Amino acid sequence: MPEIKTVGVAGCGTMGAGIAIVAARAGFETIVYDTRGEALAAARAQSEAFFRKSVERGKLKAEEVPAIMGRWTGTTRIEDLAACDAIVEAVFEDLDVKHGLFAQLNKVCPPHTIFASNTSTISITEIAGGSGRDDRFVGMHFCLPAQLMKLVEVSPGLNTSEQTFVSAWEFCKALGQNPVRTKDSPGFILNYFLIPFNNDAIRLVEQDVAEPADIDKAIKTALGYAMGPFELLDLIGMDTQLLLCEAMHGLTNEPRAACPPLVKRMIAAGHLGRKSGRGFHVYKAGKMFGA
Repeated sequence: MPEIKTVGVAGCGTMGAGIAIVAARAGFETIVYDTRGEALAAARAQSEAFFRKSVERGKLKAEEVPAIMGRWTGTTRIEDLAACDAIVEAVFEDLDVKHGLFAQLNKVCPPHTIFASNTSTISITEIAGGSGRDDRFVGMHFCLPAQLMKLVEVSPGLNTSEQTFVSAWEFCKALGQNPVRTKDSPGFILNYFLIPFNNDAIRLVEQDVAEPADIDKAIKTALGYAMGPFELLDLIGMDTQLLLCEAMHGLTNEPRAACPPLVKRMIAAGHLGRKSGRGFHVYKAGKMFGA
């Protein structure tokens, strides 16, 4: 299997934009695909702001930024992903949407291109079944915010070849990430715990036990978490949290995975989190986490 040199990221929402930062920063030619030109422009501006902040914090040299952003290319043409050796999908947690995207990619990309999904709840085997190349398909679940978090859950489907898994594993290490192997089971490791945990925090607010800021403070102070549950939920987005809950609850029937009513009310009010400037907390719109 050819060496991975050019990486595609399909979808430039919060997660996709973060994965693109990781790839370009690690030295890979990175092609970011989205059907929305305005989303690509916003992701590029947010990425540049993130790198400027990285320079201010001494994490990056100023002269490195132009080279990194020179490796970052945005496109609304799916055909441009034909140049990629590996493509990481980061679109909505909807099986039909993912199947539609991978069916298009299978027609565009050469046989050697590895397909990976960043899904955190849907079966890798099920997604791979609609890809046209289930032997060259693997799960690569990055953690939010991808540009800061090092963990990647690497999950083979039932038909994933060992060669594909090894290539994906080595690719993660070349990105500077820390991969862990998981089975193709709902939620893998992280979200098996995290989705019910976040829902429990939301229910504390619904029951007027405490305010989101105080719950975040308690969790960070007592448990040593870098982010509180409501900071993380605002980063994920209420619309995404709803999809995660529906997928996880549908697969497991775990009561704690069922979406709390407050999430749906917040979506109706347009309080989606960072992406809208207001969720459980209020934000300056347009800033990427860490920028």
